[in-house]
Amino acid sequence: MEIPRLHPETIEQVKQRVDIVDVVSEHVVLRKQGKDFTGLCPFHDDKSPSFTVSPSKQFYYCFSCGAGGNAFKFLMELGKRSFSDVVLDLARRYQVTVETLKPEERQAFQRQLTQREQLYEVLALTTRFYAHALNQPTGQAALTYVTTQRGLSTATIQQFQLGYAPSGWETLYGYLVEQKHFPVALVEQAGLIVPRKNGGGYYDRFRDRLMIPIHDLQGRVIGFGGRSLGDEKPKYLNSPDTELFDKGKILFGLDKARAAIAKQDQAVVVEGYFDVIALHNAGITQAVAAMGTALNGVQVKQLLRYTESNQIILNFDADRAGQQATERAVGEVETMAYRGDVQLRVVTIPAGKDPDEFLQTQTPAAYQALLDQAPLWLDWQIDQAIADRDPRQADDFQTITQAIVKLLGNLPNATLRTHYLHRCAERLSQGDSRLMVQLETDLRQQVRGERWHGRSQKWQTLRDRTLLEQAEAQLIRLYIHKAHHRLEIETALEDRDLEFSLSHHRILWRQIMELKEHSGIDLSDASIDLLRLLEETATTDTILSHVYGLFQLDEINQLDTCRGSLVIQAAIAAMEKIMCEKRRRHFLDLLKSTDWATAPDLGRLYQQKLQVEDERIRQLEAERQVDFADLVNTPFFAP
Repeated sequence: MEIPRLHPETIEQVKQRVDIVDVVSEHVVLRKQGKDFTGLCPFHDDKSPSFTVSPSKQFYYCFSCGAGGNAFKFLMELGKRSFSDVVLDLARRYQVTVETLKPEERQAFQRQLTQREQLYEVLALTTRFYAHALNQPTGQAALTYVTTQRGLSTATIQQFQLGYAPSGWETLYGYLVEQKHFPVALVEQAGLIVPRKNGGGYYDRFRDRLMIPIHDLQGRVIGFGGRSLGDEKPKYLNSPDTELFDKGKILFGLDKARAAIAKQDQAVVVEGYFDVIALHNAGITQAVAAMGTALNGVQVKQLLRYTESNQIILNFDADRAGQQATERAVGEVETMAYRGDVQLRVVTIPAGKDPDEFLQTQTPAAYQALLDQAPLWLDWQIDQAIADRDPRQADDFQTITQAIVKLLGNLPNATLRTHYLHRCAERLSQGDSRLMVQLETDLRQQVRGERWHGRSQKWQTLRDRTLLEQAEAQLIRLYIHKAHHRLEIETALEDRDLEFSLSHHRILWRQIMELKEHSGIDLSDASIDLLRLLEETATTDTILSHVYGLFQLDEINQLDTCRGSLVIQAAIAAMEKIMCEKRRRHFLDLLKSTDWATAPDLGRLYQQKLQVEDERIRQLEAERQVDFADLVNTPFFAP
């Protein structure tokens, strides 16, 4: 749910009503000590009570790790939640009427809140219904399956709230609609019933299935996964996307795993529900599962909130489908991995087993050993490139080297590139030392041709620097002064995979993004005084002196803001064009130094690279040009 900007009076009312002792005591065992309370700090591995809560000051502080703040800060840090989300939950808890800053949003938001609360209620009641059915004679087969075949303990069954959906077509419908009198439309919105095609009523979505509730970070049920107990297809049936459930943003088991992820400084991502449940049942509680077809960037960022070292281990099934899922997941986050934002590792269980199957015959310690030995994603990718191929065969050798060059070409660290070049040459030479030296030299030359640093100064001209300064300045100035263009600028940069190259622009942009991410501020809100916030948070006077001109609007700059979309188009095209021109000069230099007699393939490769860059430069130059039709078709915004 997109939370609109809350009214300051709502925030103040919540602040006045909230009791920090009440909030903290739900997560920390507190003992009275004088006028304050003490306990074990939840933000580090506290051995003796160093965490103090002051009712008079409505403040907490840890004398060991230095964590401190009010009730808002406590819940934000503990659950890695936004400010607005915490205020909303506390308002619900303390019965504070929620008002939005914009009056026109108020009614729609209140209706949305009411509907969401009703959906939570329906899903919670359904969870209890399924759990009860599991322990009835009709659920005996499902209960036997989880206890005997899966080997789950009673505690694990209760922890994950496993249940059973009866086989009748309208059993749940009758319970929720006819007995509990919930509106049919609400039950349908929860994804629990489906309208009949002939228009004659509804039937239960889940029938004769083992039911696995899916929880959000607050432990509330937002959807279900249902496993068939017979031959019914599909084997697993999930809730559809609803107001509460968006499978692309959910990690199954994260509500139960986040504390362990923080403690172990590691998150394990597996493929299915029962892989997560089996690992938790074995005491390996840092495990979660992606709800979509593969782990995506949104889910990765969720996990990174809880691990200080940013370590994520992928352990998908060892079959072909599992390997493809691993490749998709790596592809989704490899940009972050190359930058060092995530320490990504991959585990492949021997004999083609998944974690659940492995733990049925092996100990939790054996699985932990696999995690401890998990190779980095790049090593895994190289292994995949070489696997089932014979380097002695020309076509296999070409396929292998092309994959390796592409992988290593994106590595920003020269020392790490050298390490991998040596290792790859060693593997491809198969023990021939003279061949290894030659292979390493050849691979290095090809990697130089593949690799590109967007921020490299080597191939930059004075004209590049001037044009880049102008383009980047236009974008940041427009972003600061015109709220309605901010999302457009962010999207354009992301779509073209562009970053600010000049250091003072890069630092200022990073400060803007940190304000947006960590303070919960909605920068698209025109009422937010971004200029004031930036002036207050400027890192140093030196940086401020370089960017202070962006905080001002003269007559020319005001005119630019009137046609913001055209300015964005031209500036983005200019930034990408400069990168293309630098790449072109780089490849041209490599082509000139290539010996066509000994390396014709390399020469042709550089020629192809040049042709690609030339074509893209022509396209971008056209994008930079503004004609009369552009002026007519672009909305005009007064400064």
